[in-house]
Amino acid sequence: MKFYGAEEIRTFRPYTIGSQGSVKAATAKAAERVKKAGAWTAQQILGKRYPIGCVALEVTQRCNLDCTLCYLSENSESVKDIPLQEIFARIDAIKDHYGPGTDVQVTGGDPTLRDEAELIQIVKRIKSMGMNPTLMTNGLKASRALIEKLLAVGLKDIAFHVDLTQERKPHKTEVELNKVRKMYIERVRGLPIHIIFNTTVFAGNFHEIPALIQFFAENSDIVQFASFQLQADTGRGELRKRDTIIDADTVWAKIEEGAGVKLPYDSIQIGHKDCNRYSVSLTSDGKLFPMLENPEFITDFMDASEGLVLDRTNKIGFAKNLGKWMIQNPKLATRGVTKLAIPKVMKMLPSLIKSKGKMGKLTFFVHNFMDATQLDCDRIDSCSFMVMTDEGPISMCMHNAKRDDFILKTIEVKTDEGVKTWNPTVGMYAVAAATAPASAHD
Repeated sequence: MKFYGAEEIRTFRPYTIGSQGSVKAATAKAAERVKKAGAWTAQQILGKRYPIGCVALEVTQRCNLDCTLCYLSENSESVKDIPLQEIFARIDAIKDHYGPGTDVQVTGGDPTLRDEAELIQIVKRIKSMGMNPTLMTNGLKASRALIEKLLAVGLKDIAFHVDLTQERKPHKTEVELNKVRKMYIERVRGLPIHIIFNTTVFAGNFHEIPALIQFFAENSDIVQFASFQLQADTGRGELRKRDTIIDADTVWAKIEEGAGVKLPYDSIQIGHKDCNRYSVSLTSDGKLFPMLENPEFITDFMDASEGLVLDRTNKIGFAKNLGKWMIQNPKLATRGVTKLAIPKVMKMLPSLIKSKGKMGKLTFFVHNFMDATQLDCDRIDSCSFMVMTDEGPISMCMHNAKRDDFILKTIEVKTDEGVKTWNPTVGMYAVAAATAPASAHD
């Protein structure tokens, strides 16, 4: 295991793709990085099926909470929101690098602190590029009215971040915070949107993970995705070194304890095995029924379904596209129905009868963030989670380690009046002189 040194972190630059605008080229570049890092397996989808997992688009550095674990820097609150033209340029760059279908996280800080009209334009721009916008928020300002406006221009997912690190008074446990989660669930009930809950895991809530899993399972008619982000020593939070009890194995064990079943995560690999764990289950009557129990079939399906679009917010389109694929791949489809689907339905039958046929889907994801001074070279180089900067995409963990380098510097912005220099600390433009292009980490 080799770690980036302080000087290597300081000089590390964002990536370039080379032949931009080509998803094939971006996917090949991802495969090259993953193979070089020794993370290539039959179950790997980064570089095989997708050029990237997701890309964060930070539209503000401001936040209306002061979490004890925070990836922002001490200087974030003093930075003004970058101009809308620069946000648009970064959206265009995401499309150029990774192509249509890319999942784009509209984040910050909290993006709802951005001017509402601009936030709507940002989501609209992402959707117009054929990409999938997700709103990452603590929910304090994400009213139903705002969510409906964002839905109207293409918002696909909303991720509510709720946990004890946010010190939401008077709630002192994660179970008590379920009142907040339930409020957010009711806020979006009936809306055609994919609902995610994010939880930062630290010593103070580690023991409550099973109870959280039970809550998500009981509310899987609305909640489809539960993401757990492990504590890392980075940013401005007062909590620093991770407790030794917390790692990917122990957190996953707690998730399985709450689920009451084994949740296989080896069938699909996204980037480095030490970074991400992913598992999907069907739900009925509050019970979980894992879907990724046959890694051989999952691998064959992934290899045979490149280009297949399954929009989770469009049930009719989902069914049509899947049906068309099954007709085109009869042998594999038959294998899936007879070996997986029918046995799964039979196992679920008692719960389906009890719940009058109600069934949901709940995905679990663990993201193991790294400390700012302990950046594993292989994990950085096979990263599936990028942040888009003015220079290009860079690994989220690397970005967190050198955030001030990106948020405090002046940047050149293309405006209707020409290229101008934006100073983020004062929030003002000055006419910019031409400069040489920045070097890139390839």
